[in-house]
Amino acid sequence: MTRAGLAAARSSTAHLAEIIPKVADEQWDLPSACDGWRVIDVVAHLAALASEAVDPPPPDPALPRNRERYHDLRVDERRGWSHADVLDEWRRSTPRQLDLLEAAQEPPRADEPVDVPGLGTYPRHLLANTMAFNVFCHLRNDMLAPDGPLPFTLPEPTDDLVAPAVDFMLAGLPQMQVPELTATVSQPLVLDLTGAGATTVTILPATGPDGKLTVAPGVDDATARVHSTAIEFIAWATTRKPWRDHCRITGDASAATPFLDCLNII
Repeated sequence: MTRAGLAAARSSTAHLAEIIPKVADEQWDLPSACDGWRVIDVVAHLAALASEAVDPPPPDPALPRNRERYHDLRVDERRGWSHADVLDEWRRSTPRQLDLLEAAQEPPRADEPVDVPGLGTYPRHLLANTMAFNVFCHLRNDMLAPDGPLPFTLPEPTDDLVAPAVDFMLAGLPQMQVPELTATVSQPLVLDLTGAGATTVTILPATGPDGKLTVAPGVDDATARVHSTAIEFIAWATTRKPWRDHCRITGDASAATPFLDCLNII
């Protein structure tokens, strides 16, 4: 199971809890590095996800199908809340969310498929990695300097924090942008990530008109190879930073460029 994902989710949540008391009231209203969201809105987003995990709302066909627009809607619902109310929701719901994720590591439920609207279908145990990714990415890229506005520091990210986040991203990669991302890969591409969270995978083209990309561990016979650190991958693969500033391509760059231009993991 993905107990490493659960541990990473707990660690990044503890880091956020460590930062929150340091934030002055006026700093909550500063623009974060997540376009259109203030710092408090980033916490509102995480609080909304936690609340929905512990008390799932009924299906509503009127909600946006696009996952980013759905997140914007949930944040907008909380824009009139006080900072204290947003923080209270996060503090109240997050421990329960983590407990649910821990329970999801146990069979027989661990391998049950769970549909996450707009993001794909995952085994239940992998949802811990989703939280590990969300908290790590928003805290370190959107809230904290140098990219975010808050002048606080945390210890350098370790493999234990980064690898589970990357694992979720790679699980989501074939599912989140069908068919547009699928159409950009006609030959195998190697993604070589180094540093904390290091991994090497090969992205294989879809087989058949209705197929999806496959992310296979290791190196296949590829036309191009994309090199980056895993930490930078979290930033550029979510389009927070331009991939051209953080990637090096060996082999046929024209085979990798359409994929890199299209990729946007949510």
